[in-house]
Amino acid sequence: MKTFTKETYINTTLEELFAFHMDTNNLLKITPSNIKATLLTKNIQPKEGQVISLKTTKNFLSFLWIIRIKKIEYPKLFIDEALKSPFKFWEHQHIFEKRGNKVLLKDVVRYELPFGFIGRIFSSFIQSDLEKMFDFRHKVTKNILEGKI
Repeated sequence: MKTFTKETYINTTLEELFAFHMDTNNLLKITPSNIKATLLTKNIQPKEGQVISLKTTKNFLSFLWIIRIKKIEYPKLFIDEALKSPFKFWEHQHIFEKRGNKVLLKDVVRYELPFGFIGRIFSSFIQSDLEKMFDFRHKVTKNILEGKI
């Protein structure tokens, strides 16, 4: 099992950051342009136990993601887990903490690649891909919430 963590400080409130993440349409705004994402479950307000489906395409490979909202603690945390994805295991913690006059956005992803040994061969590539994707997501989230976009 691997763990990936990304942290960014944003000049906003806990409530604004939490609300931004609860709006599933924002997922499309923070997805890098090299990944095409399509929400199959539309216009919902996430709640615990809710299932959200989306399709992603990157490098001509398409994947269906079926995500379940595992836990919500307003306005500090929500956790989603993949019921179906390209990963053997995927759990994503979205953590929001007030720090002085800013808010810490912290993503913690625990994941396991499929295909055993063969999957582990691609581990460093996947880790690098996650870093690039979450760097982009955090940058865009920060820019939107700080009024720079």
